[in-house]
Amino acid sequence: MATYRTRTYIAADWDHDKDAVEQLHKWNNSNFWSLSFTDVHELTSSRDSSLNCTIKSSLKSRMDVSKAFVLIVGNQTNTVTAGSCRWCRSYNAYTGRCARWHSVDMRSFIKYECDKAIDAGIKIIVLYNSTIIDKSKCPDAVKYVGTHIAMVYKGIDGRYYWDYNAVKKAFDA
Repeated sequence: MATYRTRTYIAADWDHDKDAVEQLHKWNNSNFWSLSFTDVHELTSSRDSSLNCTIKSSLKSRMDVSKAFVLIVGNQTNTVTAGSCRWCRSYNAYTGRCARWHSVDMRSFIKYECDKAIDAGIKIIVLYNSTIIDKSKCPDAVKYVGTHIAMVYKGIDGRYYWDYNAVKKAFDA
């Protein structure tokens, strides 16, 4: 059976960069802006009580139907550890094994998602929740891959604005 890639996968540090994710959705759901994507996370959702390995399996399933991977990079993106087996109740630090016999994966959800996007060979867009592109904040897997864009600009009035035109250009590339 053929797998059809029709969705867009959005990854971010939801604790610190939720505003940028919400802005993408605002542009997408607007009649005025022409950013157009179907978020793969609308297919299924994971519960916070799920095991990290179960969530990662769900993330892989979502990646398998995605045609594009969008990573929003903020100040903490490269240091987030959520998703690592070390935080799971089933992980035994003494033996370095999972009590449920799952494989052990110390990658965060974000680093896992980046690796899976590379494996999938899909379009990669890296949006910096900033006025500058600072690749030191970007996970290694996608640091030098795809299109990297700052999604904020400073106006002549000294205020900061979302840069729709730059983001739209990255989506259209």
